[in-house]
Amino acid sequence: MNITNDKLINYLCSIKDEKYQKFHQKLLKNDNIKLIGVKTPILKQIAKYISQNDYETFIQNNKHEFYEETLIHGLILGYLKIDFNDLLEKINNFIPYIDNWATCDLTASNLKQFKKKQKEGFNYIKKCLKSHNMWQQRLGVVLLNDYYINDIYINKVIETISNLETDQYYLQMAIAWTLSTCYIKYPNITIDIIKKQILSSSIQNKTIQKIIESTRISKEEKEYLKQFKI
Repeated sequence: MNITNDKLINYLCSIKDEKYQKFHQKLLKNDNIKLIGVKTPILKQIAKYISQNDYETFIQNNKHEFYEETLIHGLILGYLKIDFNDLLEKINNFIPYIDNWATCDLTASNLKQFKKKQKEGFNYIKKCLKSHNMWQQRLGVVLLNDYYINDIYINKVIETISNLETDQYYLQMAIAWTLSTCYIKYPNITIDIIKKQILSSSIQNKTIQKIIESTRISKEEKEYLKQFKI
């Protein structure tokens, strides 16, 4: 069964939650994004269904007019059982439609194929980080945060993102978020970067703030970390 774009929009509008729409619009911090107001779990169900049917036609006809239809496109990619190189090509085709942090991060969190293809995925992420598209760079950083903070890749993750220089807020926040995750899981490895203060002041301070916000860090440790703010 095919789901046409018009049918999808009509359905989403019929189940919209206006309170959620207003809440999520504020989180996106971009009034230019057209938001219907449908929660992510429902969008995931729809994306999974489409991925098992004629997803190619759906993607081809997707107008990307509303936040939800764009996110569904991104979520579909995480459910596809196709060759990994083909998946990377489809991710590249999707990236130009990313225009907010939620679409970026939710798409990344659903790309669980990166768990099994760590080496190939890491090479792809390095290419993303060299992009001039800020959202593509953020996608790469979030993929590192979601799938690469492990015993094999922890040092590569820290080295890779520590060398990223940017004045873009949403990319800075992704880097800080990822470094804070590194610290929580591997404090003895990550602390060196913080103590050396080689990050930009914005990223350094945001990283420390994200770590301090964690409930998994002791009060004493939080106070210790504060001295390294720039």
